[in-house]
Amino acid sequence: MTITEIVLPGLVEPDGLRVEHREMPRPGPGEALVRVEASGISFAEQQMRRGKYYDQPPFPFVPGYDVVGTVLEAEDRALVGRRVAALTKIGGWSSHLVVPAADLVPVPEGLDPAEAETFVVNGITAYQMLHRIAKVRAGGTILVHGASGGVGTTLVQLARAAGIKAIGTASARNLDVVTALGTTALDYRGDVPAEVRELAPAGVDAVFDHVGGPGIVDSFRLLAPGGTLVAYGSASTKDTGGNPKPAVLKLVARLLWWNALPNRRRTHFYNVWGGKRNLPRFRARLAEDLTAVFDLAATGALRARVAARMPLADAGKALALAESGTVTGKVVLVP
Repeated sequence: MTITEIVLPGLVEPDGLRVEHREMPRPGPGEALVRVEASGISFAEQQMRRGKYYDQPPFPFVPGYDVVGTVLEAEDRALVGRRVAALTKIGGWSSHLVVPAADLVPVPEGLDPAEAETFVVNGITAYQMLHRIAKVRAGGTILVHGASGGVGTTLVQLARAAGIKAIGTASARNLDVVTALGTTALDYRGDVPAEVRELAPAGVDAVFDHVGGPGIVDSFRLLAPGGTLVAYGSASTKDTGGNPKPAVLKLVARLLWWNALPNRRRTHFYNVWGGKRNLPRFRARLAEDLTAVFDLAATGALRARVAARMPLADAGKALALAESGTVTGKVVLVP
């Protein structure tokens, strides 16, 4: 038997992705063979296509940051037939995938695979930033940049579920999307600092910023005493040339500098893989946090936003759609 994979061969346009086939892999000890039912297109793959993701592997490789699928074969027979999710970083754009069994997280019955997929990397990122890093309590107020995006929509919904008020920035065309999630929506092209100060005169308890660049200064200044700035990307450099590492290192250096100052505000650069040096703890937290997100989705407290479901073979068209800025929600590949 053969499997289908989507290969990113180098710095190409979306239509430069290659559809390839190879022999079905076999799981070894401690591994599981998963038939992929959904794998999403996130901002990470959009950066990887441009060679802009901070620690992406050398070309060529198979993208795919996360998957939802069913276990076909595993050393642990109890796993066979179960629907699971996994955070992979690469490799997910495939019809079948071998992953460490310890990385699998059960998906509740009744959750649609494509909808569950929208909550894997986005859900882990949003949950850990809100509850493990910023530790915002009920009654607090947060500012979410890019509140209509995958992480942003999950963040504001998690905040609402926890009794936290959210202010979210978005483009003019997506303000209604943000408002519908119970969030105060601001046009990111407006005077965001002034509008936030009017809504939260004492400052906000946390700011979540995936943009980086000069605007990170405003994010820091909008914090209330004791507040936390969580940076988790450098989207402002997506379309610039050159090596992405200097921009990220400059951002991290600025955050460290602010932490060294005698003030009551904290900063943190979030990387979902940051705790992997302690692998057992990393896996335990990932499973605990993703399970919490899935439970909220199963009860309806979180609503998935699937922009489109497209065949794996149409990954190039799907990537172009995700990058077009014309859809809200996550484009999901369905092998």
